[in-house]
Amino acid sequence: MADHAAALAAQFNLKPWQAEKLIELIDAGNTIPFIARYRKEEHGSLDDQTIRAVFERLTYLRNLDARRTEVKALIEGIGSLTDEIAAALEKAATLAEIDDIYRPFRPKRKTRAGMAKEKGLEPLAKEILMQKKNSPYPIDLAENYVNTEKGVNTPEDALQGAKDIIAEIISDDAAIRRRLRVVAMAQGVIVSRAAKDEDSVYRLYYEFSQPAAKIAGHRVLALDRGEREGFLKVDLELDAQRGQNILTSTYVKSGPCADAVEEAALDAYSRLIFPAIEREIRSSLTETACENAIKVFSTNLRQLLMQPPVKGRVTIGLDPGYRTGCKVAVVDETGKVLDTGVIYPTHSEARIREAKQTLLRFIRKYNVTLIAIGNGTASKETEIFTDELLKDNRLTGTVDYMVVSEAGASVYSASKLAAAEYPDFDLTLRSAVSIAHRLQDPLAELVKIDPKAIGVGQYQHDMPPKRLGEALGGVVEACVNAVGVDLNTASPSLLENIAGISSAVAKNIVAYRQENGAFTSRAQLKKVPKLGPKAFEQCAGFLRVAESKNILDNTGVHPESYAAASELLTACGYDLKKAPVGGFAELKSRAEKQGLETLAEKIGIGLPTLQDIIQELEKPGRDPRDELPSPLLRSDIKDIKDLKPDMEMKGTVRNVIDFGAFVDIGVHQDGLVHITQISNKFVRHPSDVLKVGDIVTVWVMAVDVQRNRISLTMKKPTDTKPYSKADSPEV
Repeated sequence: MADHAAALAAQFNLKPWQAEKLIELIDAGNTIPFIARYRKEEHGSLDDQTIRAVFERLTYLRNLDARRTEVKALIEGIGSLTDEIAAALEKAATLAEIDDIYRPFRPKRKTRAGMAKEKGLEPLAKEILMQKKNSPYPIDLAENYVNTEKGVNTPEDALQGAKDIIAEIISDDAAIRRRLRVVAMAQGVIVSRAAKDEDSVYRLYYEFSQPAAKIAGHRVLALDRGEREGFLKVDLELDAQRGQNILTSTYVKSGPCADAVEEAALDAYSRLIFPAIEREIRSSLTETACENAIKVFSTNLRQLLMQPPVKGRVTIGLDPGYRTGCKVAVVDETGKVLDTGVIYPTHSEARIREAKQTLLRFIRKYNVTLIAIGNGTASKETEIFTDELLKDNRLTGTVDYMVVSEAGASVYSASKLAAAEYPDFDLTLRSAVSIAHRLQDPLAELVKIDPKAIGVGQYQHDMPPKRLGEALGGVVEACVNAVGVDLNTASPSLLENIAGISSAVAKNIVAYRQENGAFTSRAQLKKVPKLGPKAFEQCAGFLRVAESKNILDNTGVHPESYAAASELLTACGYDLKKAPVGGFAELKSRAEKQGLETLAEKIGIGLPTLQDIIQELEKPGRDPRDELPSPLLRSDIKDIKDLKPDMEMKGTVRNVIDFGAFVDIGVHQDGLVHITQISNKFVRHPSDVLKVGDIVTVWVMAVDVQRNRISLTMKKPTDTKPYSKADSPEV
């Protein structure tokens, strides 16, 4: 553990004791949200993202140890382990380095060198490789290995077999491969060409080259996809002479056998080593690009899930469509479905009038104040229809609307979960309900959908599924636990993201609730089947019970700290049993008068825990999302054809990617703010400046109606440079 703790401390800039404590807490079976929220004193108040990164790296280091032990045993098993090899294995810092060491000993498929060894030519190869100054010429040495029974018919055959063996020996040299890998990454160039004579979205890469050390991750992923789809041929190019010199300078000496060794070295480079190095470099670039894309996706997803809910408003969800009409769902303030229907706002005049009457009836009957419109097919027409309806009936300002991303709604509506939640509705009506819920409470609704389908990443379908699933699952878990959930209303899909709660336990909680009525305290959780003491410890603090007589049950205060919270209130002149409805508003100021550190010591808890308790008691049931800016609700409409250069608009950031950000400006098609147009200052990555959900002021740079593309800038028109190809969207 000490070695791993030291490595983790160095990598994440932690103190050694922090790394050691994190390993201890993780090994004790604690979840990351629980460690981050309720063990702050033990690890120094590290955030959940740091703890998760430490956990992932610890897992990698332990897998590395396991592979190291495995390889050592394999080499030892064939009697080839030396002190030098053992030392090299101990020093290896990556799985690639361990595999390089194991390469000479790994059982090989049938190779030219292997067949030559079967013919008894290995002694000849070793003699030639020694390159003794007084040695006969290789062809003369080869005469002694002619054996027609084994298929060695001439000295030339023997010599060729020996050179094949030498080439493989050179190819298996871990040090050579390491040097070549470094040179190829530093000096190699990624080159792509068109693989077929036809236009495509990959046209930017039909004649493209960029140093491997500098190529951007999104370009790597675009090249990979273009190659898979057959539009591109991609290669890593390196000055062959430079690479060959590494081999010849290491292996070629002088004497009669030098030329043969050089030929074998050149063959090893072109046939064995460089193709493998090229695959490794490209694989490494792809892996790095995927990790960066997953980080961007994770950041975007976190910001999307943490969008403020629109609370306390009866909402209509509209799932637009042409032929089958626009599906309508009315949901109350708690998300309960009140009514459903289908309207046809894109059909005949009669159908449009009928649609307006139906929607107006829903608005008036249920006191609707908010409309959520899905941004899919027929979204623009539905938005225009809605805007006209509100204006014609003087409802603008009373009823707001917002276009909502419906990415993944079809995936959810066809799922078993949706069928279980709304068995009486068809797929399309479930989508309308989901769209309304997305505006009311984005987190509670989006956790029902596979994160890959939510649409706030780049090339997410090209990512390693397991790694992407782990990363995005961690984000969902972090967000759900940061907000907390209502124990009496949460769905199983929401509950199973709470620390310590499995899918089976989540279902048991809901079943217990249905059988016994609403929970009246957190302590009742202990009666839920399969929810043992460890699970209770991990989950209790993240579950809220507004119906409880104990105000602490509706806060983020963990049950283990209830006694401390009671002592705190007493010390500050309050009575827990006489808790004010709105919370203890003056608690912080009263506590500060006594000195927070003194108070923490008196109560017997750490300062971070004391501060958390104060924050929770000041506002019981608080939602951290309420502190963020509210979503931009629209009451106007513009068409892409109406956009003009320099037009100023307000928009909502929908997606942040490597080369810019897509902004919803209310015209159905999101516009791109290229990274060069985000600020007059240098921007390393768009996520350093923008996040999903931000409300930004943008100006129109250019509009391509035919290709449905909008180019935006966040620089004032007087500051912008002329629009150029460099600002256009990339693949």
